[in-house]
Parts: sequence; C-alpha cells; structure tokens
Amino acid sequence: MNSFVSASTVEAKPAAAEDVVRLVNVKRSFGDTAALDGISLSVRKGEIFGIIGRSGAGKSTLIRCLNGLERPDSGEIRIEGRDIVGLAENELQPVRRRIGMVFQHFNLLSAKTVEENVALPLKIEGIAKSERLARARELLDLVGLADKAKAYPASLSGGQKQRVGIARALAARPALLLSDEATSALDPETTRSILALLKDINGKLGLTIVLITHEMEVIRGIADRVAVIDAGRIVEEGQVWSIFGNPESAITKSLLAGIRPQLPEHVAARLSSAGGTEAILSVDLAGPQAQGALFADLSAAHPHSFRLVHGGIDHIQSQPVARFFIAVPTRDPGLKDEVEQFLTARSARVEVLGYDTDHV
Repeated sequence: MNSFVSASTVEAKPAAAEDVVRLVNVKRSFGDTAALDGISLSVRKGEIFGIIGRSGAGKSTLIRCLNGLERPDSGEIRIEGRDIVGLAENELQPVRRRIGMVFQHFNLLSAKTVEENVALPLKIEGIAKSERLARARELLDLVGLADKAKAYPASLSGGQKQRVGIARALAARPALLLSDEATSALDPETTRSILALLKDINGKLGLTIVLITHEMEVIRGIADRVAVIDAGRIVEEGQVWSIFGNPESAITKSLLAGIRPQLPEHVAARLSSAGGTEAILSVDLAGPQAQGALFADLSAAHPHSFRLVHGGIDHIQSQPVARFFIAVPTRDPGLKDEVEQFLTARSARVEVLGYDTDHV
C-alpha cells in the first residue's frame, strides 16, 4: 500500500453521525420557474449519497448551489457545519477547496500532461512544483494510471480521462467529492470500472461523495442512500435497497422501469379496468420477506388462489429486493381481497394493475 492511501485512511476516519452536507429549505427560482423548491437533506461523513432525477428536475442547480457557484434565494447550505449562503466570494474560496468536482466531460486541459492536469489545483493554490507533482503521482497510482503521468489527454480513452478527472478532484484532499453525471458519457463496462474506483476511494479514504445522475444503475452500483428529485422537490429519500424494493412516487417507479421486472407487454396490453377472468397484481418486497416462503405460505393458506406471471429477486446492498406479478382468479369475488390482505400483512406492497380479459 502506498503512503498516500495509508496516511489518508488515518486522517479521514469518518465520524458516523457528522453531517458534511446539510441543506434546509433551499429555494432557487429563475423568473417564474422554481428550480429548487424547498430542498432539505443531509449527507453524513463517509457516505455515498445519490441524487437522481430527470433532465430539468433541478439537479444541476442543486450541485451548483453545493459548490457555491449558484446562490439560493433562501434556505441554508452547510458544508462541514458552515452555512455558505451569503458568504462573500473571498470567504467561499476556502470552502471550495474542501470540495472536489468530477465532471461529465472530464474538462482536462489538452496542452498539459496528465500529471500537470492532476496537479493544477495545487498550482493555483501556490504549492511548490515538486510537492504538487509528487502528490499527482500518488493520485495517479491510486486511480491506476501511474504509467500515464507524461501522456497527454488526447491519447487517453474516455475511462482513463475520467480517472484523471477523479485524481485531479482529489488533489487538494477535499472533504466532499461532487460527481456531476460523471459516467453518463461512458460505455457500460467503463462505467462499472469508474463506479468501482469511486467505491474503492470512498472505502480507503472515508471520503464523502455526492452523485448527481439520471441513471438508476449508477445509484444501484455504489450509493448508500438516494434522494429522488422532481420539479425542484425531493419526492422520495432513503436507503437504496429500500427505495428500489418499495418505490412510492410515480417518478421513482418510472426511473426504475428499466432495471426492475415489468409486466410483460402482451399481458399489459389486454388488461381492462374490470371484467376479466383474473386480477393482475404487482407484489413488491424488500428485506428478509423478499426471500422467504411467501408464495408457498399463500398457496397453503389459499389453495389454487394465484398463478405466477412474471418477476424475480435481486440483491442490493446485500438486501434481497423482489418484484412479482401474480394472477388471481375472479371466480370468487372475495379471493382477491383475501390474497391482498395476506400479502400486505407480510410487508408486501400490492397494487391491482387490472384484469386479464383473455386468459383461460
């Protein structure tokens, strides 16, 4: 292990209850449009916190407020306990040095070598050349690019450029790393390698990371907690496994549609609001109940009460998360209600999607 990793691990040991970021009722409008409409959240030291939403949800404005580039109209933004709202530009500078930024399009200087790009924040601070280049080499070793120190950005792949961007963001030993859509320009395999690197850095350095993204796979890959933002408001927040297992808001369900089991299209196409031979139910479970003998117990309690249409079990943050679709015969008017009650009593979220008009 190199000296940089071991020293930083000692320096950055997290205090679990300490908030690095705390927002209280933050509002920011542009004309009549509310980009942020009362955002409140906290990010604990050493945590990877995801903020996800569609384009135009307010993510970009939020991240610009976090690093002081955008001033909110009202509310508090505390970084390591200090409210940065209202600070003069010269007062913001030391706060910004505690914040590293990783960008979607890398923002590397093409005329400078890799090590010069990494060392640039330290040059701006006036750190001696020998010290800043030594720091750059340590960081390039950390991100797996020690052999690229003298190369220029044009010779690097997209994933390598992002690794350089991450190394540069760590140059000034920040307390907080902001990742602004850092993987959205990368292919899936490279994305996984960058997420693994961020997770590794978080573990080794105890670094607090806030991920801004529109990709649920990114959140699933490394985040501890997630906030879903829509129209400038947080519509859902919690542990990643819990949100994935039991999404409540329509926007969260929509964002998850690509990575959670969905009712097969040919079944969904023939559903009606009433009058079918079977009621189609979605059943969402998270935690221990998701891998228990739920359907075996249901069959024992109510024989011939359902058939399994589609679904599966996943594991997120070592927690089982499941979604199933079942069909309940409508021949007995009370059977659907009995099945729903049985499932909800066992912590399942149940929704009647409609009635199958064609199944025999």
